[in-house]
Amino acid sequence: MVFKKLSDIESFMNSFTNLEKKTDQFNVRTYRLDRMKAFMDSLGNPQNSYKTIHVAGSKGKGSTAAFLANALTANGEKTGLFMSPHVTDFRERFTLSGAFIEDSILLKTADRLTESLKTFRFSEDLGYGTPTTFELYTAYAFMLFKECKCTYAVIETGLGGRLDATNILHPIASVLTPIELEHTAILGDTIEKIAVEKSKIIKKNTPAFTACQKDEAQKVFEEEARECNSTLYSLSSSVSSLKSRWEDGVQKCTMVFSKPYEDTVELKLAMPGEVQAYNCALALLTLKTLGLYKKGTTEKGLESTKLPGRAEIIKWKRTIMLDGAHTDRSMENILKTFREIYGKKKGLCIFGCAHDKDYRGMLDMIVKDFDKIVISRPGTFKKSDLNALFTYLESIKTENQVTALREEGREALKYVLENTDKNDPVLVCGSFYLAGEIKESLECL
Repeated sequence: MVFKKLSDIESFMNSFTNLEKKTDQFNVRTYRLDRMKAFMDSLGNPQNSYKTIHVAGSKGKGSTAAFLANALTANGEKTGLFMSPHVTDFRERFTLSGAFIEDSILLKTADRLTESLKTFRFSEDLGYGTPTTFELYTAYAFMLFKECKCTYAVIETGLGGRLDATNILHPIASVLTPIELEHTAILGDTIEKIAVEKSKIIKKNTPAFTACQKDEAQKVFEEEARECNSTLYSLSSSVSSLKSRWEDGVQKCTMVFSKPYEDTVELKLAMPGEVQAYNCALALLTLKTLGLYKKGTTEKGLESTKLPGRAEIIKWKRTIMLDGAHTDRSMENILKTFREIYGKKKGLCIFGCAHDKDYRGMLDMIVKDFDKIVISRPGTFKKSDLNALFTYLESIKTENQVTALREEGREALKYVLENTDKNDPVLVCGSFYLAGEIKESLECL
C-alpha cells in the first residue's frame, strides 16, 4: 500500500483490532510480549537504535514524559516522544518532543510498515494473526524515531506495564508516576495489584525513579527494584522542598534537591497546576541522576513544555481549559488548578467519561465547584452512558444549580454561548476524547 494522505494512515491503523476500545471481556493473551518481540524482530528492532526512557503510571505519565523529552531536546539531543491517546491529531502520538514529524517521513515509514505486514503473521499460540492497533502504533513510533535519527526516545506505556506492547524496551531508566485505581478489570482492584503491573517496566541493573506514592505502591516498587538489582530513586527522599504557585500566566516553582544534588532549581512552567510541578520535579530528578542535566538549557526545555488536553488553556469566545482528568485524584487536581487561576468564579463545566470510570466520585467534586454543568459525550472511541451520568448529576445537584445534557460537543458549546457571560471560564474534563471533540468543535462556531 502506498499512502497519499496522513488521514489514510490513521484509518489503516484503526482498521485493526483495537484493544484501546475494549473495556470489558479483556483477553490478556493479546498483550503477550512475545507478540511484540516477534513483530519487532521482523522489522529489525528499530527501538534498539537509540537510548530510551520508559514511563508508566496512572496519572502524570504523559506530562512527565513530555518534560523529559523537551529537556533532552533543549540539551541538543534529537528526541522522540511516544504517547497515547491523542486529543485531536493522531500525529500527537509520535513526535520530536511535541513537534510533528515531517509528512514525507510519516508517509514513507507507514509504507514500509504496511509492506512488512504482507508477509508477517503471528503464530496461532500468540493470538490474533495480525498486530492490534496499539501494537502497530508502537512499532510505527519505533520505526519513525530510527528514521529521524533520534539519539533518545521517551516512551509512555499504553496500559499497565507488565504486558504493555512498549515493554520490550531495554531503557536507560524506568520512571513511575503516581499510582491510582484505574482499569481495575484489567490491572487489578487494589493499589498494590496495579503497582505490580506498573513495576514490571523496571529492568535489571537499570535505575528506576518514582514519584511520591502511596505506601502500598512504594513497597511494591522497592521490592521489584531489589529483585532487579536496580537502584530506586524516590522523589519524596530526593526533593526536600517543592513550592509552586500560578502567577503572571506561569506556574512558578522552587525545587530544593537534597544530597547528593544539593541544588535549588527555580522554574516558570507553561503548564499550570501544582501537579505539573511534581511531574517536572520527577523528570528533573531523572535527568540529574543520569547525568543528563545541563544547567540553563535543561530548564528552558522544561519551561517550554506544553501538551494538548493537559490543563490546556484556549482563548475562544470564552476562556476554555481542556483536561483529560478521568480519575478522582486527577479531577481533584484539575479543579484545584482551575480555581487557582480563575478564583472562586463558578463558571461552567462540561463533563463526560467512559462508562467504566468513577463518574459518581468525579461529579461529587464538580457539583461543589460549578453552578452550571453540562453532560456531553466523550467521543465515540469508548463506551459511555450519558443518561447514567445525567441521572446521577440530577440526584446530587443543589436547588440553584443548572444542568443540561448535550450529546454532541458542538451542542455543548452552543449551550455555553447561550448560558454564560463572556467572562465566565469553562472547564472541559472527564476524558481526553471529550477534550478532543470539544477542541475540534471550536472551529465550527
